[in-house]
Amino acid sequence: MLKYNYRFKNKHMSSTANQEPTLADVIEKLNQVSTDVDKLTTKIEKLTTEVDKMSRDSEKFNERFLNYQQAMQWVVQLAFTLIASATITIIISSVLRR
Repeated sequence: MLKYNYRFKNKHMSSTANQEPTLADVIEKLNQVSTDVDKLTTKIEKLTTEVDKMSRDSEKFNERFLNYQQAMQWVVQLAFTLIASATITIIISSVLRR
């Protein structure tokens, strides 16, 4: 089991090295820890909100990218179809003229 050695520093404590912290010192430190935990909780909530927003933005971007990718595939297929049609038309017109 881990043991933590907390040294309490207080303006009201005397400067002797072996003096134990008073109950008031412990309460003050607990209040400070509680305040720090509240601040961290607020920061975590803010970060969670930001991550959620970024996740939604990422989903929108992915959807737009997929739409763009699909449209590009259709354009490429259309181009190949037009090229093939033009090639076939040229070949057939050349054969029929002979």
